[in-house]
Amino acid sequence: MTAPGPVTLTGVGKRYGRGGAATEALRGVELRIQPGEFVCLLGRSGCGKSTLLSMLAGLDAPTSGSIDLGDRRVAMMFQDANLFPWLTVAGNIELALRLSGVPEQAWRDRVAELLSVVRLAGTERKRPHELSGGMRQRVALARALAQEADLLLMDEPFASLDAITRDALHDEIERIWIERRLTVLFVTHNVREAVRLGDRVVLMQPSPGRIAGEWLVGLPRPRRMDDPAIATRAAGLRDELDAQAPAAEGAA
Repeated sequence: MTAPGPVTLTGVGKRYGRGGAATEALRGVELRIQPGEFVCLLGRSGCGKSTLLSMLAGLDAPTSGSIDLGDRRVAMMFQDANLFPWLTVAGNIELALRLSGVPEQAWRDRVAELLSVVRLAGTERKRPHELSGGMRQRVALARALAQEADLLLMDEPFASLDAITRDALHDEIERIWIERRLTVLFVTHNVREAVRLGDRVVLMQPSPGRIAGEWLVGLPRPRRMDDPAIATRAAGLRDELDAQAPAAEGAA
């Protein structure tokens, strides 16, 4: 079987509405993500980051240009876990297994395996309201992994979490990315988070949304948010962002 190729966006644009009332959300987006790469998409609210992820996930379509996923299967994580409150942890993951065509007789073992991967073994019978925010996001990650995707799209999944929980989940997603050889596109508006996680940081600017620049992080792994090298690289990147894109001043 041929190995999946790079994810390639060529001249991607998106308009909503028609005529003089139309809104141009994206214009001429060019992006190439190599297999196994962890790319952080950085920019303030309204620059089209989530629109771009929605099109990569197949939830929306571009009005111009093309998207080539390189024969990859895609899963998406959102800022909110979006778990079904009336289902148990196992039930939420089983729903993804059902949609992925996994035979029902294999669900129990598969759920246990996925919960072990995200370090939530033994929570199968709990319901979302019994879990912390970080635990709910781990369940959402297990649900995404249940889809057997090799391209993981993450739309600010840790933005609403406290710093300690966020840092722990940074470690977990990095570990899972390495172990499963995933390709990840991670949306954030936090420069330090982008440097902590990404092989490469891609900056987007608004009105309309477009790519303004790309930077290799160039720091060895494993990384920590409180590592002085992260702070130094983030500060340098922020200076570059301010010089090239004043509209990105809101990125923190």
